[in-house]
Amino acid sequence: MIVRASTLFLPTLRDDPADAEAVSHKLLVRGGFIRQVSTGLWSFLPLGWRVHRKVEQIIREELDAFGAQEILMPVLTPAELWEATGRIAIPELFRLKDRAGRDYVLPLTHEETVTFHAREIQSYKELPQIWYHLQTKERDEPRPRGGLLRVREFIMKDGYSFDRDEAGLDASFRKHSDAYKRIFERCGIKAHEVAAESGMMGGSGSHAFLAPSGSGENTLVTCEKGDYAADLEIADGRPSPADFPEALPEPQEVETPGQRTIQDVSEFLRVDPRATAKAMPVVVDGNVVLALVRGDDRLNEMKLLQALGEEFRPAEQAEIQQAFGASGGSIGPVGVSVDVIADEALREGQYVVGANRDDAHLRGVQAGRDFEARFADLREVRENDACPRCGAHLHLQVAIEVGHIFKLETKYSAPLGATFLDEDGTEKPLVMGSYGIGPGRVMAAAVEQSHDENGIVWPRSIAPYDVHVVTLGGVEEQAEEAARALDEAGAEVLLDDRDARAGEKFADADLIGIPLRVTVGKKTLDDGAVDVRDRRSGEERRVPLGELGSIL
Repeated sequence: MIVRASTLFLPTLRDDPADAEAVSHKLLVRGGFIRQVSTGLWSFLPLGWRVHRKVEQIIREELDAFGAQEILMPVLTPAELWEATGRIAIPELFRLKDRAGRDYVLPLTHEETVTFHAREIQSYKELPQIWYHLQTKERDEPRPRGGLLRVREFIMKDGYSFDRDEAGLDASFRKHSDAYKRIFERCGIKAHEVAAESGMMGGSGSHAFLAPSGSGENTLVTCEKGDYAADLEIADGRPSPADFPEALPEPQEVETPGQRTIQDVSEFLRVDPRATAKAMPVVVDGNVVLALVRGDDRLNEMKLLQALGEEFRPAEQAEIQQAFGASGGSIGPVGVSVDVIADEALREGQYVVGANRDDAHLRGVQAGRDFEARFADLREVRENDACPRCGAHLHLQVAIEVGHIFKLETKYSAPLGATFLDEDGTEKPLVMGSYGIGPGRVMAAAVEQSHDENGIVWPRSIAPYDVHVVTLGGVEEQAEEAARALDEAGAEVLLDDRDARAGEKFADADLIGIPLRVTVGKKTLDDGAVDVRDRRSGEERRVPLGELGSIL
C-alpha cells in the first residue's frame, strides 16, 4: 500500500499546544494524529486512527487466539439495568431521557449490558463463555487532561468471562493476564502487572497493567530487586524506623502555642517527625472517626476506604470542635469518645499527639496503654520505603494504566438474574470477570516511552506506516520506483511527494516517527541508491533501489 502525503490530511504543527504538559499530548497533536473538539473530546485524524486500529487488531488477535468471541453492544443503555446493580448514582455517569421520557445512560463500561445478554445462558454445559467488544465509552470526567490520558469519550476493549465457579474464574483471569502481557509486548510498550484497587467495579480483586511514563494518572511502586510491584493505591511498604526520645511512664502535656503542622510541632519540641502522629478526623455515616498515621506519612484515602468499609468525608471544623474540644492541629486519640483507626506503624513506640486542647500536645503517647485503636495499613508508600518481601528499596514511577482485569464474582449476575443450572440441578449465579484495555492509552504510553527531542519513535507493530519515503526535488520517478519496490515487498508506505522544502519534510518525518525513512535525492541519479535511516537508532546506510525490499 502506498499513500501520498500530497493527498493525506496531515496537519503537522511546529509548536506545542499551549495547554499540553504530557509529552504524548504534545507530540500526538503536533504530529497531526489527534485534534481536540472540546474539553476531553478528541478526534483521531488519519494517522492517529491507523495507529488505533493497529492496536485494536493486536488485541483481537490475542483474544481470539484463546477462544474469546467478539460482539458489539450499544452505547445507549436503559437506565434500569444500572439501577438494578446500584451503579446509577455514579457521578461520572452520563444520563439522558428519550422523547417519551424513558431514562437511559451512556455507559463508561458494559457490565450491565453484557450480563443482560448472559441471562440466555442456561446450563453449565455452555460454560465457560468469554465475550469482548471494542466500543465507545462516555465518562463525565470532571478534570480532563493529558490529551488521551484523561478524557470524556474513548474507545475501550472490554471483555467479560462467565464461569460456573471460582476455579473457572481463576482460569479465565489467567488467560487474560497472559494475553495482556503478549498484547503490550507486541505493541512495543513496557507494562507491569500489579495488584490494584477495584474501585467502582467491585468484586474480589483486580490487577492493573501500568506503563511507566513521564505523565499519567497512576503511580507504579516497584522493588529495586524486582520481586514486588503494586499500584500506589494499595502498595505496601515498610517505613524507616523513628528516632524516639526517652520513653515516658505516662503522657506528658506540653504547651505548643501557634504550632499547627507536624513540621512546626517537631521543630518546636525538637523531636523526629517520625515520632509524631498526624490526626485526620473523618465522618462515616454521620459519626466522627479519627484516622491516625505517622507524622511524616500521608494518609492513603483508598486504604482508609477499604479499612472503613464505607464512604467517608473530611470532618468540618464545627464537627471537629464538638468531637474533640479543640481545632484541627491540636487533636489526638487520648481521652476521646470517637472510634480511632490507626496505621500499623503506630503499633509500637511513643508518639507526640494533639492534646485535644488548642496550643497543646502530649508527649509519650503509646497505643494500647493510652488509647485503643483498630489498626490497618493506612499510609501511602513513599520512595525508598522497604519492600515488604525482601527489604530492598521501593521505587515510585508515574505510570499510565493501559489495562485492568477484575474478578467480579457475582456482583452483577446476582442482581440482574443471570443464572445457570449446574450439574447437580441447582440454579446458581454466573461467576464473572471483566477485562479492559484502552487503545488510546496504549498509543499515549507508546509515545511517552518512545520519543526523542525531534518527535515520536513508533514501535513498528503500531506505526501508521512501515516506511516513509521522502522525495527531494527532481527525482520523482526514482521515488515512485522506491515506493513500488517497498510496496511489492509488503510494506505500508507513506510517500512524501509534497512540494515542500527538504528541511520541512525531514522535520515532519522525525515528528511523526515512522520506523524507517528512505530519502531519494539527486545522488540517486548518479548511483541508483537511496539513504535509509532508522528512526530509533539514527543509523543511516546507502541501499541500491533494487535491494530496498531487504530493509524490512
